[in-house]
Parts: sequence; C-alpha cells; structure tokens
Amino acid sequence: MTIDSQTTVHHLTHPKYRADIDGLRAIAVLSVVGFHAFPKWIPGGFIGVDIFFVISGFLISGIIFGNLEKNSFNYSEFYARRIKRIFPALLLVLFSSYVFGWYVLLSNEYAQFGKHMAAGASFISNFILWNEAGYFDNMSDLKPLLHLWSLAIEEQFYIVWPLLLGLIWKRKLNFLTLTITIAAISFSFNIFIANTNPTADFYSPFSRFWELMLGGTLAYLTLHKPQHLPKKPNWQAIIGFIFIAAGLLLVNRDRAFPGWWALLPTLGAVLIISAGPNAWFNKNILGNKLVVWVGLISYPLYLWHWPLLSFARIIANGEPSKEIRFTLVLTSFLLAWLTYRFLEKHIRNNITKFVVPSLSILMLFSLIFGLLTLNQTWGSRNSNPKIEIIVSAIGDWENTKSLQTLKMNGQSFFFKEYDNQNVLLLGDSHIEQYIPRVVDYANKSSFVSKSVYFATQGGCPPIPGVYEDSHPDCGAFREEAIKFASNPIIESVAIGAYWNDYFIGQTKKTKDDYNNYEYYFLENGEKKYFRQGEAKKLALLSLETLLKKLSVTKKVYLILDNPASKLFDPKTYFEGSRLGGLVSVKEISNRIPFDKEQEELRKELIDLTHRSGAVIIDPVPTLCPNNSCLILTNDGIPLYKDNNHLRPFFVKNTANYIDEIFKK
Repeated sequence: MTIDSQTTVHHLTHPKYRADIDGLRAIAVLSVVGFHAFPKWIPGGFIGVDIFFVISGFLISGIIFGNLEKNSFNYSEFYARRIKRIFPALLLVLFSSYVFGWYVLLSNEYAQFGKHMAAGASFISNFILWNEAGYFDNMSDLKPLLHLWSLAIEEQFYIVWPLLLGLIWKRKLNFLTLTITIAAISFSFNIFIANTNPTADFYSPFSRFWELMLGGTLAYLTLHKPQHLPKKPNWQAIIGFIFIAAGLLLVNRDRAFPGWWALLPTLGAVLIISAGPNAWFNKNILGNKLVVWVGLISYPLYLWHWPLLSFARIIANGEPSKEIRFTLVLTSFLLAWLTYRFLEKHIRNNITKFVVPSLSILMLFSLIFGLLTLNQTWGSRNSNPKIEIIVSAIGDWENTKSLQTLKMNGQSFFFKEYDNQNVLLLGDSHIEQYIPRVVDYANKSSFVSKSVYFATQGGCPPIPGVYEDSHPDCGAFREEAIKFASNPIIESVAIGAYWNDYFIGQTKKTKDDYNNYEYYFLENGEKKYFRQGEAKKLALLSLETLLKKLSVTKKVYLILDNPASKLFDPKTYFEGSRLGGLVSVKEISNRIPFDKEQEELRKELIDLTHRSGAVIIDPVPTLCPNNSCLILTNDGIPLYKDNNHLRPFFVKNTANYIDEIFKK
C-alpha cells in the first residue's frame, strides 16, 4: 500500500541510471580490497566503505524523497527490493563460509564464527564486533565475517530512514531540515568520541549516519535545489577525486577514524556525484566500461574477498605470501562475477511472488544455524576430545564482569567491596589475570580490603611516558589510574604488567609471532622506540620514579612477571594442517627451564623495587620451582591460555603469592 494507505498500488520510480556512480563504486570496492590484501600499498583503503555510505544515502534517499512526494511510495515494494538486492549474494557467502569454516576452524573458532553468522544474518554485526573489541579479542584478520559490520549499518539505515521520512511527510515537515539535522548530530557525536572511544566511533551507526545523510542531502538538492550545487562540474569531480586520493594516502590505522578524517572520502564522493554524469572525469574515467563492470560486481566482490583472505590467514597461521593474496583477489573477482551473472541478476529480475519469502526464510535459517553453532550444538570437523582439551585453553579468560564499575573522568575502573583497607591493582592484562584469585580469596577470607580496585587496560603499560599507537587511549587511562593511586583513600597499590614483553620482547630487533606492537618512550615530544635501544633505560627509570612517589604515602608492591614462552601456548600442542587434519602432539613436556633473559630482568626489577622502597611480589618460586616452569597439570591440562597469560582455574588455585597484598 502507498504511504497514505489508499488501496491503489503504485510502483516505485527510480532515478535515471548513472554509469559514473557504478564507477565510483568501483573506486570504493577496489580501495577496500586493496587495503585488505596489501595494506602497506593502500594504507587508507578502508575509506572505501565511507564512499559506499554516501552512495547509498544518495540513491536510497532520492528514491524515497521522489516517491513520497508523488504519493507512490510503497513500503512492501521498497523492502522487497532491498531483500532481492541484498540477500542472495549474502546468503551464498554466509553458507559457503559456514561449510568451509566447519572444515578448517577449531571448535572455539567455529563457535565464534556462528555468532558472527547470526549477527550477519540479523544485520547487527557492527554491535557484536563493537562489544567484542578488546585486548583479548581475536585479531580482526581472523574473523571471516568481520566485513559485514558495514552492511549492518546500511541495513539499519534502510530500516529506519524510510519509516522516519514517511512520518515526516505525513506531518508536512521539511525533508532537508531533517536530513541536515541528523547529519549534524551524528557528525558531532563522531567528533566527540573519535579520541575517547575509537571503537564505538568506528562501529556505531550514530557516528556513521552523517555519511549517509551527506548523500541524502545531495539527493534532496539534486531533486529540488540544483541551483545550489556547484557550477563547475569538471573541476569539482577532479577535486572530489583528489580528496579521495588524499584519504587513501593520508588516512591509516593510527588515525582517529572516522573523526575529521572521514570528510576526505565523503566530501570527495559528494563532489563527484554532484558533478553529474557529463563531467569529463565522470564520463571518461568513471564511465569507462571496465570500471563500470567492477562497480556492477562491487557488492558480491566486497562480500567474497574478505572471507577468502581471512581464511587464508587462519590456515597459514599468519600472513600468506603476496602471490597467494593476489591469487585470492583474482578468485574473489571471479566469484563476484559468477554471483552477479547467475544469481543476483536472475533473482533481481524475478517477479515470482515466492522469491522474497524464500529469501527471508533462508536468512532465518542462517540465523538459526549461527546460533546453534555458537551454542556448540555441533562442532567443526577438527573437534575431538584431545584437541578439545587444548582448544578450551585458548581464549580462556575471566574478565571484569564479576566486579562493579567505577567511572572516573571518563575512565572505567573495577572494584569489589569488603571490610578493611582499600587496595588498588594497577597494570595491564597481567594484573587483570589475577581477578579470579582476588575475588575467590576475598569471598573466603575475613581479612581483605574494604575495596579491591582494578585499574587495568590490556596492552597499556603502567609506566608513565610509554605509549603504543594502537592504544590511543592508553595515556589518558594511565594518567587517571595513577591519579587514583595517589588518592588518600587508597592505602596499598600493587603494580604489575607484562614486563617480559616491554623490557625483553620489545627490545628485540625483529617482532615475534605473538606481538605486532611497537612501544616507545615519549621524551619531549620525541618517540624513542624500544627496538632502537633508546627506551628501555628511560622506561625503567620512569617506573622506579613512580614507585618512589607512591611509596612516600602508602604501601606499594611491584608484582614481577610470570614466565612467558611460546612453549606455553596451547596452539603449539597440536600438529598437522587445517586442510588435512589436526592431531594433538603426542609428547608435551610438563616443565621447561626458566628463561635466562627473564631471570636477568627479574633481578633487575628486584633491585629497582628495593631502591624505590616498594615490596616485591614474585611469582617465579611458585610457577617455576627449582627453576623449572610448569606447563601442564598432571592430567595434561594446559596452564596457560596463550604464551604469557595464566588460565583462571590455575590462578584461582595456585597464585597464593599475591595474597600478601590483601592481608592486614
């Protein structure tokens, strides 16, 4: 039915086809594919998604504006067209990835894939990934359905925008005013959280809708106020391309994005679209047949390329060779063309009344399959009892959900209330790993603190002056945490961290397989990197200064690091290949010698702590009796979740060396 509920059914009218917009789609998808396959070559390629948002906002808003004003807008037809456009290729990729995932993934990986499949089928991937993002989240490269976050935002737009515009039209309000208002609010929210919560800024529809609204504003001006559009189309198309090219070169993962940087691709797209199909650049470059062909297959190409690259990284347990990545890109082009030619075109032009219900039922099945897989109703091909014991260790982590949250100046700390003194545990994930012991000990004991506070952030060293660009909020968090540690209500402070990485791993000339971070000490605005041999001495001095400062007014403990080794990592306890088959390693030693470099660092930190007036908490005698470090229980259960973090059950039962912090 039409918007005014009359019985006459009208068909939606659409703006005249523009080949140059398909050409702009080609630029967008090639940017994204290039970035995902060869990130060093196209550091800002992910801005292609922002170009897609502007295009979608322009086309969809133009359809809705025009049909509402003609009283010919039909909700059922609009959503049916969206289903026929979006569902076929998505369903094919979801089920193909599901089958291949069953073949190559481990059980815990397959369960996570099921969650992402359910999220993709219900178009909430952005919210799920937003919630997952964190220090112990799987690397994004190892999530075959990660790219569906942008599709989720578009679908959320497709659901909300027509309903909102229909309401505005009924009330005789102005479309342009609404569009600009939403754009302004969304852009302001984006700028406000760009530096304080970059994960939310990236995934939230509230910080992304302004990009779609830019397209919507352009659609309205094109329909009703073309006199307000620029009058030199050739120049504006070229300037728009320069904006996009600048974004590809200048934007990278270290930028606060979207933020202000997203104006480069979005305004560039607006300038190109508003230039019209007859502008020289649009007609001759974007309108080129080969470029248009890429634009026509851009949607299935976007869907196919990422699972291929992600599964390749999972199988290779690292970055595949350039040759393999190039081959996978070519394969994604072939799959995209086949999908477009034999599936998309066929279904889009099919007027059979059963098409839309059938697609909807299949999408519901993909949602159900995903949820059943998440709940491990069935496992992957590589599931077997011995492998399961190992896999259960991977990712085993007890987070802060058992604690209460304390907000201080925009930072989140965690605590549990008790009876005597207030204790603060300050550090990174190597402090956070002790939460199970602290909570369990406190529940059983009558002489623990009034409140045990945790000020922890994974990958954020509690050393003033030390930074890593992948953790842009670390500095502000640490500053607030140290300020809280100096507060008179805190009577004891325990500081701990992954010292073995900061002072050993980071000083190696080359990165290892476990850590892609690059830490540096910021001195007078100059970055002095650990790997260049400049930062270690400065960082140790900074740590000692912090301990001395806090020791003046309260009891201070330095928790030394637990041993770390690739031999602790459960992923090394099985062998074979994911394509052939995985079996558990027959012989795994229960113990390994304590690393000599770690022993030297341990002695260095002990001396530093004594000079500062703090107290040493040393895990090594417990974890490495007689200089021999435990790896497995007597039953063959791994004690570590990875190469450096202890598992919750082992911490709870064994880490009695930290109990001293909480005694009277």
